[in-house]
Amino acid sequence: MKVSIITVTFNSSSFISHCLDSVKNQTHNDIEHIVIDGASTDGTLSILKSKTNQLAELISETDNGIYEAMNKGLKIATGDIIGFLNSDDFYINNNVISKVVKLFKQKSEIEACYSDLVYVDRINISKIVRYWKSSEFILGSFSKGWCPPHPTFFVRRSVYEKFGSFDVSYQLASDIDLMMRFLEIKKVKSCYIPEVLIKMRMGGQSNNSFKNILKQNLEVFQALKKHNIPNNFIIFFIYKIISRFKQFVQRPDK
Repeated sequence: MKVSIITVTFNSSSFISHCLDSVKNQTHNDIEHIVIDGASTDGTLSILKSKTNQLAELISETDNGIYEAMNKGLKIATGDIIGFLNSDDFYINNNVISKVVKLFKQKSEIEACYSDLVYVDRINISKIVRYWKSSEFILGSFSKGWCPPHPTFFVRRSVYEKFGSFDVSYQLASDIDLMMRFLEIKKVKSCYIPEVLIKMRMGGQSNNSFKNILKQNLEVFQALKKHNIPNNFIIFFIYKIISRFKQFVQRPDK
C-alpha cells in the first residue's frame, strides 16, 4: 500500500530537515514525500534541493496560501493513502506510517483515520505544551467545536477524488472544513487511533495569535452554516473553550 505524504513549506529552514528525516526514517517502505514550497527566500529551498533523493516531487513557486499549496500536492499524489505533515511537525516514532497502513489493510471498510497529537516547545521538543486528545467521531460533533488534528488525518485517495479538496476561500480553517465535509456530510467511514502519532511545534499560523485563533473559529462557524449543520454560536464556543482548556492541563498516558 503506497502512502503519499504532502508537506507545504514557506521560509521553513529552521525545522524542515527534521520534518523530512521524520518521513525518511519511517519503516514503511512505500512512501512518496511531496513538498510544495511557496518560493521561500530564507534557505529552505537549498535544504530541500540537498535532500531531493528523499523526495518524490518538489515544487517551488508562489501561491495564494497553504490550502492552494495543499491542493497542488493532492493533484500529483499517487498513493493509496494520503496524509499531510507540516514543515514544523514530525512523527513520534519510525513506525507511524506502518501502523496506519496496517489499520487500513485490516479494516478495508475504513476510508479515513486520525489520532492524538501533542504540541511541543519549538526548541525543546521533549517539553509537551498541549495535548490534543481526540475521540471517536459522532455525528454532530463539529457543531460542538470538535475536530481531529489535521496532521493525523490519513485518507484514502479515492475519497479526495470523490468529494474534492480544500476550499481556498478559507484562510485558516479549510482543513477543518474539509474534515467536516468528509465526516459530517459525506459520512466517510473513519477510525480513531487512541494514541499520539505526531508532534507539532508551537507557533503555527492558526494558533500564533489570539486574532488568528478567533478568525479560525469564526471560519469554522461559517463552515457549519455553509454545510447546513445545526449549530449554536454560544454552545459552539463554550465547548471550544472547554476543549482548549483540557488540552493544556491533560497529558498523554505515555
